[in-house]
Amino acid sequence: MTIGSDMSQNTTNFQSPRVAVIGGGVAGATAAVHLGELGVNVLLLEKGPSLVNGPPICHLHAGGNLYREISEQQCIELLRQSVETIRLYPHTLNKRPTVIAIPDTDSGEPQDIIPRLDTIQACYQQLVDEDPRNQIMGDPKQYYSIYQREQLEILANQVQPKEPLTSEEWLIPFARYADLNSIKYPVVVVQEYGWSVFRLAASAELALSAMANCQVKTHATLVSAEYNGYCWQLKYVDIDGQHHQVEADYLINACGYETGKVDDMAHYQRKRMVEFKAAYVTHWPQCQHEWPEVVFHGERGTPRGMAQLTPYADGVFQLHGMTEDITLFKDGLVTSEDNSSQPVLPKYLQRKILEGWQSDALNERTHKAIRHISQFMPEFESAQVGGKPLYGAQQIPGYDATLRAADVTFEDNNYARMEVVKGSSALEAVRKIVSNWQLVKALSDKLIEEQHPISMSLTPNDIESRAKRLAQERGYPQALAKFVGMK
Repeated sequence: MTIGSDMSQNTTNFQSPRVAVIGGGVAGATAAVHLGELGVNVLLLEKGPSLVNGPPICHLHAGGNLYREISEQQCIELLRQSVETIRLYPHTLNKRPTVIAIPDTDSGEPQDIIPRLDTIQACYQQLVDEDPRNQIMGDPKQYYSIYQREQLEILANQVQPKEPLTSEEWLIPFARYADLNSIKYPVVVVQEYGWSVFRLAASAELALSAMANCQVKTHATLVSAEYNGYCWQLKYVDIDGQHHQVEADYLINACGYETGKVDDMAHYQRKRMVEFKAAYVTHWPQCQHEWPEVVFHGERGTPRGMAQLTPYADGVFQLHGMTEDITLFKDGLVTSEDNSSQPVLPKYLQRKILEGWQSDALNERTHKAIRHISQFMPEFESAQVGGKPLYGAQQIPGYDATLRAADVTFEDNNYARMEVVKGSSALEAVRKIVSNWQLVKALSDKLIEEQHPISMSLTPNDIESRAKRLAQERGYPQALAKFVGMK
């Protein structure tokens, strides 16, 4: 697939700056979209068949509410970055709240998370006060609510409206199906929304296809990157095995978990970690409700690790279980060595990334995920495998496994590496690149919407239609691409 105009091997026809982006995940695609909207000449090389196809994305992570172990400062950074990202990709949200429950077997207490929620709420209010367009997660004054058991018992007997709007209406299926004896009180409902990886991919592809100054090459594998004193000389191989050479003034390494490979080509050293993760697609048609996302906190990496139920359309749910036999893998977190910037995953995980899953492993881990959720929601045990897992590896710069808010680092010779851990950090990373390299005139007085007129022109129907095709092409239920939640 090629999107946009051709960047000829004879680059003399192009005015500077010429920017090459390696990797078409959420970071690389966002970099290309932002730079393209600013009028920069962009070449995006992606070795896969389409854009934004990596680790499982299902949740915006605005405020980092799923992670008790990360710092409060990271929560604030993720909140701001998430708000800005959704202003760029306005049709990627699934607008339904998130329920956070603390199991009675967990060492934490519900009251422990309230101070952090108060801090995030205040920061969100400040962002909205600064610019009303930042109100992308509802009214800040209603950012979170708490419910006692008595309230849930009343809600369990109510009929949910076809289009729930209030926290109480969204709580009805949780109150009905959760084992209320297995959790501590109060339960927290947060205006923390879902994020569609397929509509994100569709948004990027549609925007880039409308930019004459952007060229996207898929099935394009970079094989060398050398700086010759004036520019970057890049060689890549296409799907037919043909070799190509291009030049660029600037090089952005946005290769996700393979960022270290390009670092090695460019002769830059960087310490990092890589973690393989998977989420599981299930089908639970017996439950005909509009569900919130549900998170049961737990100690990461233990048999009682966090359980996460993410709702989609048509009775499809995506599951995370932060245990070593569900979402995490016993040897799935690896670090780089002294002789290379690229951490090396075990061969069986590399095979999963390159070749996909064997059916027995798919079924085994999916059923373990179902049982993990069923300990808190017994009737969910009737759910079935709904498709192949969403999986991949994410990079973590440095050696802090709890790091979640990260963006970009720079080297000499106009080289930058986007090191996002969460996708919502990608826009901030590329904006820092534009500023650091002074690629365009100052944009401080322009709104995100004004900077991205092509992206803003995309319609929800066009995005959903393209997203459904992407889901089908990748072998997933189209339900994962559909809009769900509040309109």
